[in-house]
Amino acid sequence: MPRNGDEVRRLLQEAALELYLERGYDKTTAGDIAARAGVTERTFFRHFADKREVFFDGETQLRELLTGAVAAVPAGTRPLPTLRTAFHQAVPLIERNLPVTERRHPVIVATPALQERALAKNAALVAALTDALRARGVAEPLAALCAQVGMDTYSIAIRRWASDRSDDLRTHLDRAFNDLRLEANALK
Repeated sequence: MPRNGDEVRRLLQEAALELYLERGYDKTTAGDIAARAGVTERTFFRHFADKREVFFDGETQLRELLTGAVAAVPAGTRPLPTLRTAFHQAVPLIERNLPVTERRHPVIVATPALQERALAKNAALVAALTDALRARGVAEPLAALCAQVGMDTYSIAIRRWASDRSDDLRTHLDRAFNDLRLEANALK
């Protein structure tokens, strides 16, 4: 049985992904995941609250990275350029997790409980970005609007990159934010 907490978490995550792909989410229990990882069910629950959470473990790391990046942008920078800069800081993390993300995507698409969790994760990131913008002095309504629009723009860039790897993710981010800017200017 592995002793290192990070190694146990990694083994549980890999076991969950394998089992979800083999059997489906609904036919896999926390006990099944623990057994596949070579640990006890009790160990599983020391690391994860439930079998959904084993799939979304990187949320805290991404949230901390993005909010820290927002805080580090020079004062006076407008909210959407601030968010674009923060999302650029997340690119290495996204690229590093790509092999797992690509494997788990079909499981999420096929599983309502995981779709719900993905939406909750997205909402939590929007709330954290709203708070980070407010900490920079952006008024609440504008901070919330920019956080939501920024997160949606980021998601579009990720989807574009997933279907077209001829350009890197940073290029797709810049294009998506530029498209947003052009459309906003067209409203004037």
